[in-house]
Amino acid sequence: MKSPKIMFAEKRNKMNSIHKTVLLNETIDGLFTSKKVGNGKNLVVLDATFGGGGHSRLLCEKYPGIKIIALDQDQETLNRAQDKFSGCNLVFSNANFRNLDTVLSEKGIKAVDGIIMDLGLSSDQLENSGRGFSFLKNEPLLMTMKTNPTLQDLTAREIVNNWAEENIATIIYGYGEERFSKRIARGIVEARHDQKIETTFDLVKIIEQAVPGAYRRGRIHCATKTFQALRIAVNDELVALSEALKKGFKVLKMNGRMAVISFHSLEDRIIKRFYKNKEKEGEAKLINKKIITASAEEIKENPRARSAKLRILSRL
Repeated sequence: MKSPKIMFAEKRNKMNSIHKTVLLNETIDGLFTSKKVGNGKNLVVLDATFGGGGHSRLLCEKYPGIKIIALDQDQETLNRAQDKFSGCNLVFSNANFRNLDTVLSEKGIKAVDGIIMDLGLSSDQLENSGRGFSFLKNEPLLMTMKTNPTLQDLTAREIVNNWAEENIATIIYGYGEERFSKRIARGIVEARHDQKIETTFDLVKIIEQAVPGAYRRGRIHCATKTFQALRIAVNDELVALSEALKKGFKVLKMNGRMAVISFHSLEDRIIKRFYKNKEKEGEAKLINKKIITASAEEIKENPRARSAKLRILSRL
């Protein structure tokens, strides 16, 4: 029988995923550096944001005996991975990481040795979801992580077509830190008087017309911050993160570690504050006093890694 390491090496070439996991080795090495874990037998790790599965895959290769609970709100993500982890003791769960306590309880798991949270949007979701995450593709303006949203689920389309101008501006500024938030919100409200805003390109056109020419021609696409803000609002990402950090810490074993990768300042601020408070209360210690960032080589291979920040915490 082939070892998990060989099986994974053979499967890599067959994977449809185009996602490149950021800070992969730094995360896995930081999760267990203080332990002699051997092949990982008796260890349980929660991959709270499975995504492309890079972290789980490396864990399986390095520690064949490890058990992984993999969460992802996007069922399509889990479907793509079902037959690619046959050599690993990995249990999938279609759930938001804010509900990690419920998932673990249902599986009879009271505590875990490690937790990984990668808050970046998977390249697969950007390119293949068809739900409007990318402003470079003309898709329905949904931006929800749910594969099959119901009429009751919030979408970006509902926000731009039905919410008050002031509320739209508040979201774009608060979640996107967009300095032209008021102009963009005004442009959205004016445009929807003529016709509904249905697609990503509809929204991009509105943004381009609302912002100054110099900003429109800038290094960063003028729609970047607005799309980020709408995605965060639709998926309640910051509140979900706060809940996941609290619940995750509660299920960590003593000396267990939590590794979180963030991609923008709002996320990092929440993580930093949570870690600092736990350290101040004497419940945890920071493994890396200084944030871990991607190397120049990784950034060259994967530009998305440029904004990634890794913080690791150990429970005392």
